[in-house]
Amino acid sequence: MNILWLFAHPEHRSLNASLRDDGVRALRAAGHEVRQSDLYAMGFKAVLDADDYVNDGAGDDAAGDRLLVGDAQEDGWRAGTVSADIAAEHEKLAWADALVVHFPLWWFGPPAILKGWFDRVLVQGLASKVKDAQGNTRRYGDGGLAGKRAIVVTSVGAREASFGPRGIHGHIDEVLWPLHHGTFFYTGMAPLPPFVVYGADRLTREDYPAVAEALRERLHGLGTVAPLPYRPERGGDYDEGLELRPELAEGERGLGIHSASGDRPVRLRAEGAPVRAG
Repeated sequence: MNILWLFAHPEHRSLNASLRDDGVRALRAAGHEVRQSDLYAMGFKAVLDADDYVNDGAGDDAAGDRLLVGDAQEDGWRAGTVSADIAAEHEKLAWADALVVHFPLWWFGPPAILKGWFDRVLVQGLASKVKDAQGNTRRYGDGGLAGKRAIVVTSVGAREASFGPRGIHGHIDEVLWPLHHGTFFYTGMAPLPPFVVYGADRLTREDYPAVAEALRERLHGLGTVAPLPYRPERGGDYDEGLELRPELAEGERGLGIHSASGDRPVRLRAEGAPVRAG
């Protein structure tokens, strides 16, 4: 497989950087091709603005003085006039069969630099608002990135129970929902069960080998593990208003109803480690 490892951590001596290095070595040893986007090391620009597009009127309104982001993205992508750093990421994305999206969980989401990568790279026409031959929008289980797989590798500062079904922080499946369902699945990628390191700030040198081995084991199944069982938009489970049909998950509410199994997505984890946000 061709694998893009998308990494967002500012410290090259961190737990996350060590796990990234071990993970990349394991994938290459298994015969996979791996390319990296180390966003902090690259100095990747996090903020989407008009400088991302050639100022030729593309994406402007009739007055020519207002940026219409979606239109500018699609015009720039189709014309090949997006900024050089975005174009370079598009080339990696086209090459990749799978993405490893690796970051520490900060304020219940990825660091701003990674959110900026999604904003700037997953442009309209390539990843969103992609149409089929009949003019229907392809999304939620289909889309411009269909056929690719994606896994989150993340670390959190809290203990595992506090991110469990009754944990004060909310269930980890729901915390990662915007990324799994709203980014990966929306654009057509198959979201895989995440690899979560709990208690990472308390992880010791003695604990690290077990966590690294658990990550290597997870990566061995990158091409075969079953994706999270979300319901595709055009699979018949939603009505014309995109509301789940009443006979499915009857009487239930919340994010879990969008799992085709009727249960919460199964979350695999790093076993054997008291694993918080390093």
